[in-house]
Amino acid sequence: MIKSVIFDLDGTLLNRNESLRRFIDDQYNKIDALKKIDKQTYIQRFIDLDDHGYVWKDKVYGQLIKEYHLSITVEELLEDYINSFQHHCIGFPGLMEMLAALKNKGLKLAIISNGYGMFQYQNIQALEIENYFDFIVISEWEGIKKPEPEIFRNTLKKLGVKADEAIYFGDHPDNDVIASRNVGMRALWKESNLYDVPSENDGIIRDLLDVNKIINELQKQND
Repeated sequence: MIKSVIFDLDGTLLNRNESLRRFIDDQYNKIDALKKIDKQTYIQRFIDLDDHGYVWKDKVYGQLIKEYHLSITVEELLEDYINSFQHHCIGFPGLMEMLAALKNKGLKLAIISNGYGMFQYQNIQALEIENYFDFIVISEWEGIKKPEPEIFRNTLKKLGVKADEAIYFGDHPDNDVIASRNVGMRALWKESNLYDVPSENDGIIRDLLDVNKIINELQKQND
């Protein structure tokens, strides 16, 4: 019996690519020191250095300042990123409807996200979804991150469910899909043009509104 659904955040619930573009555009517009660079050049170089969120922004800004000889400090730009990114967060279409449908089924919901605690939590708050979740697990606060199995096992323990009673949903083939399956969960993959389809998965999601349908199908298989 399926009792719980656990989610990744970036690239799964949060449309990070579009959120990041909105933030960078706004940062460029409001900080005069950046006008030394063409806007589109700044946006694209930032995105390249960011590497889909796997490079923290102190290194991104340090490289931008070095390359373009900007008269501003890493600390100033990083402070703006930490304080302002949340105001540009947008979710994928169908986010609220999906979470409401799962909650109405009586399922326990949680998030496991790699990243800095307060920064990720503020992004969740910005999406206005925190009240749907029984637990929000962020790697900095846990002292362990995906794909380590303990972060999944600890979350299952908090939820009070067994691995085979839970489904994990994320966009990263290794950190999300393979890692959660390795601890005995079933895993849905959020289709992404950044990665190849994981070799093993229990369903591919293109539209968030399909999550409830696939979970119903998996539940029928159990029955």
